[in-house]
Amino acid sequence: MRLRVVLAPDNIRRLDILENLTSVEHLKIILQERLEIKDDFLIQFEDPEFGNELCNLTNITELPPDRAVLKILQKEPEESDLETISSLDTASMSSPSNSSNQSSSSVTVRQRENSHWPSAFLIPEFAYDVELRLNKGNENFKENGMLLTLPREMKMDILDGIAQAIFSFKAYPNNQELESVATALIEKHPCLRDPGSGTGYHSWTMSIKYKIGNYRQKLRSAGCSEVTVNRKRAKEDSRRLKKAKRCEVNFLPDNPVGQTHYSLQKERDALQEEMKKKHPNMTFVDSKMELTFSLRRKEIVDEEPLVADVLKQWPALFLEDQVCAEFYRITQTNLKSTFFSHLDEYTSKIIKLYRARSGAFGDDMKSLLEQLDNQTTDVLAHRKATTLRGQPFFMREKSGNFLKTCLDTEPEDIHAKGVKMGILTIIEDDVSTFHSNPNIRCLAVVLEEQIVLDDVQDLPTAVALLFGLIYALNMDYPKDLKYTFETIQKVFMCLDPQCSARVQSFKNKLLK
Repeated sequence: MRLRVVLAPDNIRRLDILENLTSVEHLKIILQERLEIKDDFLIQFEDPEFGNELCNLTNITELPPDRAVLKILQKEPEESDLETISSLDTASMSSPSNSSNQSSSSVTVRQRENSHWPSAFLIPEFAYDVELRLNKGNENFKENGMLLTLPREMKMDILDGIAQAIFSFKAYPNNQELESVATALIEKHPCLRDPGSGTGYHSWTMSIKYKIGNYRQKLRSAGCSEVTVNRKRAKEDSRRLKKAKRCEVNFLPDNPVGQTHYSLQKERDALQEEMKKKHPNMTFVDSKMELTFSLRRKEIVDEEPLVADVLKQWPALFLEDQVCAEFYRITQTNLKSTFFSHLDEYTSKIIKLYRARSGAFGDDMKSLLEQLDNQTTDVLAHRKATTLRGQPFFMREKSGNFLKTCLDTEPEDIHAKGVKMGILTIIEDDVSTFHSNPNIRCLAVVLEEQIVLDDVQDLPTAVALLFGLIYALNMDYPKDLKYTFETIQKVFMCLDPQCSARVQSFKNKLLK
């Protein structure tokens, strides 16, 4: 079914849904995942029986069979819910990346909800007296070009407000991001232009840079984990600073209100006991994983444990649903829906790029495309798998042990030896199909020679889960595949628009 979804007058999306819709709730879950809608909403549709007038959708059978126009109406929170809405620096943690991994209870914790640095930074509103002076200053600047003379107290108020707004996105903005803030400030309040520079905002850029450093020091003194960990590391080795470097929105959050390190350890113990059961209560697991997020991140980021140790301490983290949930907690981005939607969008273009330049990448790429041409069933799935398998070749990297294959009659652990990070494909031990079209039984994700996820259904899912685990375990990309993983991060997952020259060139080819 093809849908035209109206989210706002200036935000209208086109959506293709391949699966059969069973209910209105099923449709809502898909819309939440694909369009990243967080709050509750009402669905209306254009009813052809009444001249395409809008009607509330109460039964999925009311939708036209092939294509429909939907309008999304956000529901206002009820008065009883307003008490639970947190202040500017708190939020309720939820994981809409998968309907089955949403927690049954909300956990109030200091965390960010802003997932990306904005293309146009929004300057916050300052105190009333400051805004009054700025408005008068802007009027005078418009009339006679006179700049505003700032008292020191007023400048400090402006910088304090900006520092808090910046920290709502990230603790360590780069120079380009700081410059974008200064530019936005001058555009909103031209009376604050710097007369001593051609740009008009150079001195503001430097002032904001020093102010955000001072603000981090205040937070460090208050015990903010995200900045305290870097002061500890800096004393030991400046090369081992721990910062959010891959668009992690909640890199190292503080504990939930009312929770201590000791109380969270007890929650972890209860979670471990639940995971020992043959059939764990997944609702219980979801709530405990969400509650212990801050404890888990502190251990992983600060102590850098081995994967085997994390597997022992946090076995639930290696469940497929929890990988998606953890990735959402860290990045505020839906793992599977974002990855799959962009893979669907780019597959055809990427295959064309592979064919156009197959001669430049040796026999490996030619062999990969020949195998694709020989496929007669489930061609679309094979095209997606070929897209991912060909990435290392196209990026001129050595895949090495990243993508390995073994027979279902062989011990999987043997093939995991020597694999620091990779995906193992288990195929049927059938001589007649081994060299042509082998039957894939399942796939497994390997980290540090440990099979951490098995029985994965297909390669795109395995790649998405591996990428999610890299974030969940705070692991570095393999040096031999850094451009391949950068492509996944910045092209397929849209995390950080700034790319290396090689990945930017690939991205430009896709966007032509």
